[in-house]
Amino acid sequence: MMTKKTISASRASLILFLCQMITALEVPLDLSQPPTITQQSPKDYIVDPRENIVIQCEAKGKPPPSFSWTRNGTHFDIDKDARVTVKPNSGTLVINIMNGGKAEAYEGVYQCTARNERGAAISNNIVIRPSRSPLWTKEKVEPKHVREGDPLVLHCSPPVGLPPPIIFWMDNSFQRLPQNERVSQGLNGDLYFSNVKPEDTREDYICYARFNHTQTIQQKQPISVKVFSTKPLTERRPTLLTPVGSTSNKVELRGNVLLLECIAEGLPTPVIRWIKEGGELPINRTFFENFKKTLKIIEVSEADSGKYKCVARNPLGSTHHTITVTVKAAPYWITAPRNLVLSPGEDGTLICRANGNPKPNISWLTNGVPIAIAPEDPSRKVDGDTIIFSDVQERSSAVYQCNASNEYGYLLANAFVNVLAEPPRILTPANKLYQIIANNPALLDCAFFGSPVPEIEWFKGVKGSILHGDLYVFHDNGTLEIPVAQKDSTGTYTCVARNKLGKVQNEVHLEVKDPTMIIKQPEYKIIQKGGQVSFECTIKHDRTLMPTITWLKDNGELPVDERFIIHKDSLAIMNVTDKDDGTYTCVANTTLDSVSASAVLTVVDRPDPPFDLELTDQLERSIQLSWIPGYDNNSPITNFVIEYEDGMREPGVWHYQTEVHGTQTTVQLKLSPYVNYSFRVIAVNEIGRSQPSEASEQYLTKAAKPDENPSGVQGIGSEPDNLVIIWEPLKGFQSNGPGLQYKVSWRQKDVGDEWTSVIVANVSKYIVSGTPTFVPYEIKVQALNDLGYAPEPAEVIGHSGEDLPMVAPGNVQVHIVNSTLAKVHWDPVPLKTVRGHLQGYRIYYWKVQSLSKRRRRHVEKKILTFSGNKTHGMLPGLEPYSSYKLNVRVVNGKGEGPASPDKLFKTPEGVPSSPSFLKISNPTLDSLTLEWGPPTHPNGVLIAYTLKFQPINSTHELGPLIEIRIPANETSLILSNLNYSTRYKFYFYAQTSVGSGSQITEEAVTIMDEGKLAMASRQVDIATQGWFIGLMCAVALLILILLIVCFIRRNKGGKYPVKEKEDAHADPEIQPMKEDDGTFGEYSDAEDHKPLKKGSRTPSDRTVKKEDSDDSLVDYGEGVNGQFNEDGSFIGQYSGKKEKEPAEGNESSEAPSPVNAMNSFV
Repeated sequence: MMTKKTISASRASLILFLCQMITALEVPLDLSQPPTITQQSPKDYIVDPRENIVIQCEAKGKPPPSFSWTRNGTHFDIDKDARVTVKPNSGTLVINIMNGGKAEAYEGVYQCTARNERGAAISNNIVIRPSRSPLWTKEKVEPKHVREGDPLVLHCSPPVGLPPPIIFWMDNSFQRLPQNERVSQGLNGDLYFSNVKPEDTREDYICYARFNHTQTIQQKQPISVKVFSTKPLTERRPTLLTPVGSTSNKVELRGNVLLLECIAEGLPTPVIRWIKEGGELPINRTFFENFKKTLKIIEVSEADSGKYKCVARNPLGSTHHTITVTVKAAPYWITAPRNLVLSPGEDGTLICRANGNPKPNISWLTNGVPIAIAPEDPSRKVDGDTIIFSDVQERSSAVYQCNASNEYGYLLANAFVNVLAEPPRILTPANKLYQIIANNPALLDCAFFGSPVPEIEWFKGVKGSILHGDLYVFHDNGTLEIPVAQKDSTGTYTCVARNKLGKVQNEVHLEVKDPTMIIKQPEYKIIQKGGQVSFECTIKHDRTLMPTITWLKDNGELPVDERFIIHKDSLAIMNVTDKDDGTYTCVANTTLDSVSASAVLTVVDRPDPPFDLELTDQLERSIQLSWIPGYDNNSPITNFVIEYEDGMREPGVWHYQTEVHGTQTTVQLKLSPYVNYSFRVIAVNEIGRSQPSEASEQYLTKAAKPDENPSGVQGIGSEPDNLVIIWEPLKGFQSNGPGLQYKVSWRQKDVGDEWTSVIVANVSKYIVSGTPTFVPYEIKVQALNDLGYAPEPAEVIGHSGEDLPMVAPGNVQVHIVNSTLAKVHWDPVPLKTVRGHLQGYRIYYWKVQSLSKRRRRHVEKKILTFSGNKTHGMLPGLEPYSSYKLNVRVVNGKGEGPASPDKLFKTPEGVPSSPSFLKISNPTLDSLTLEWGPPTHPNGVLIAYTLKFQPINSTHELGPLIEIRIPANETSLILSNLNYSTRYKFYFYAQTSVGSGSQITEEAVTIMDEGKLAMASRQVDIATQGWFIGLMCAVALLILILLIVCFIRRNKGGKYPVKEKEDAHADPEIQPMKEDDGTFGEYSDAEDHKPLKKGSRTPSDRTVKKEDSDDSLVDYGEGVNGQFNEDGSFIGQYSGKKEKEPAEGNESSEAPSPVNAMNSFV
């Protein structure tokens, strides 16, 4: 929530100046003027008889006026009464009463006259009356004996005081007697009972009268009331105790408070309703008091006259009373006469207009004398409520009094006519500075005086033109108003006053400031008790103003508490408590304006615990619990949790009973017999759970037979010759009474035996011995206590103890599915031989030996269990070409039966694993040596090895694939007739009669020919000769031209990493052959020995792209240490450009040397 308020100093000035506009022009006190009464005592002046009487009369004038008094219409000679003095330079009377005087001696009507050479002003008639607080007359107060239900009025009848006393009723302990719709005090002070009750009996009904002027309280004798009961009470319809009759009249004066009262009696107590016949009760001025028995209308006017009806109603009927209200009016001003300042020869008027009911009479006085008998003045003419002046002269100066009166009062006003000839003067101080906030009205004062009345003009700036137009408002008192001042309104303003006697001017200055604004307002916060919260308040203000920020709580000062920390732009509250809940307001004040913004802080917490728990409707199996919720701490209660305590079995332990919605405060609870209940309630809201309420009173339910039997009844045997019967015992109050026991019954199923029963207590198990092995039994367990048995329990089937199975499965057969999977069949055993619950069959199997290695290994038996009455199962994960044994056993709850005879079976051959290693060594110009190890798992009889290899040229393209079949007993091979300085890729795998196994891959490089290296060196030497340089320059130029043409025509190409090529050509067996030469596509470095994928990366135009630069022999590392492993395998990497070249089948795999490259260009 945010409220914003801007207060401007000029706004207050506006109100002041507008008031000046409607008053007469003030005459400076240094100029001659008739007297003006400035202060006087009220017309009806009630004084304290114990203090001095002060009757005020102050006046101003030039020359200073003298004062005189009249008392009761005759001159009051002050000098003749030693107790009466006049204050110096004043007309105020002081009557000394405190030194033995009596105020009653000075009662009367006083009037003050202030007089100087230019006229005389008179005060109102001031009626002086001393206040009175008389004692109660002594009377004998009889006790009141009233029948219950009857009405009663206790009269107060206070003594008549001045002013009337305030009445109230109290007891001997000075405690106010409680009042309500049934018992209330009337406007006359009497105490009314619509009907009495026995609790109204007391002996100290005392009426007190408080006299405020004398600050005394008078007390009436106590009244005793005794109420006696008679049954039955007779109900009756309402009748009015006050006012009496059906109609009455009421006269009230305009502007006063109208009070109408109706008090009714009846049984039941009536209620009062007010209506205005033919109209509505005035909105915003109507109030109901004294439990709607009093109608109060404030500031009544003639429009409030009419008939007002009060209606008293109870269930037996109603009654009413009509009050006719007439609003009269003492005189009130329509136009009061105002002082008139004229210059000689001018004309003017004094107007005195008043209204009232009845219409007041208007009379004029001059200098305190009725105008009819006052000296004549040819310049004036009286016309009813107006005096017209024409061609006045200085002798026309006087004070005129207008008196408007009717039967309800009078008005008296003084207004002088002052004839002066004065040049203009400006009363506003020179160079006065006005500061206002932008967009507010600016009011520049130019208080003036002159006679004749000067004309006022305003200018802005030193050489500004006269101000006029809609941007300005010119008031009659000289004030210049700028309704909406802006920053450009800042400047100097000149006020010029002129009349026929002269001219005068004055400068004032206006500064328009930027408004103070709150740009970051505090925001609504919800915080849990104990947390901390911060409200921000960032302001923007005019740089010339110094703001102060004040924080308020609920429009009052912040609590004096160190938890409240005020920073420059924020308020922090630490360790918030529930008392911090409220509205926080940030107020930014400057000397010119004030802005504020508010936010609400809501402190939430877990609810307070419920209280006043009450148990009602107490039955054997149910009870009603009700409670009063605690305060929700600003977070609505969502539900109530009801818990109970069994004081008999588990005192101090509380259990969950039920829960209800947060709007409920009662619940019907189901109870169990023979429980000593106590209940408590916990309130829950979003913050958490309240503390538990205080426990309710205890309630012990009667004992009864058990309602239920134990659950979870089972019959199982722990030994082959017993039956163990177990059950879940009843808990706590499930017993329903004392002496809880269990009747355990059993008999063998389907043999016609009688039930065998035992009664046990405090146990949940019973063992029956000497039973046959694994036979079914019918079982039941029944609860009982001292009051009887529970209902007949349900029967369950159990079995006596199990024993190990007696026979093994027969006719075990093995069917080989493949080299790693076999299916086993067997015949089921007879169920009688199982001697227990059949759980399934279990196969034990183990590998005897591998047929390929012909050696025994450690026997590791494996087990597979097949649940239920199955007769077959699969054995996965077998090793190919191996010998296995297995047997089968039946399983029950006791264990395994005997094993079937071992069954021998063999798995067929499979494909071998990859060779254990492939090692390439001894590289020469045209040969490489290969060595390998047999597969770790041959999975059969090896019949051969297969070696495939192919060259890789300088652009990483794969050459023709060559295949060699090697006998199974070989472990090495020397490959001859290879190309020198050439990389080869090898693929190697073993075979059985079933097929080929996984392959292993390696790469190696033959070495470079030293003779060709020497030739290349000599060619380089020739190339460095002078005769050859010119030729090479021409060739280089030609090459450059050709390259430019090639690049222009090519327009595409790119870099391809070696890994991408290797992934595309891992398996030469599935590498597609080129149609013309049978060569393979691009080379792939299959580091993980994966086979080549289908599909060639060779472009459709049968060309292969080169890498970005041609690989030289140096790139493969020939002659450089460390680029071959010990076994001669290559460990380098490949990269370079691709160029379009024909891929021909008989193309040499020799990598071009630098010299060959140059020769090719020649």
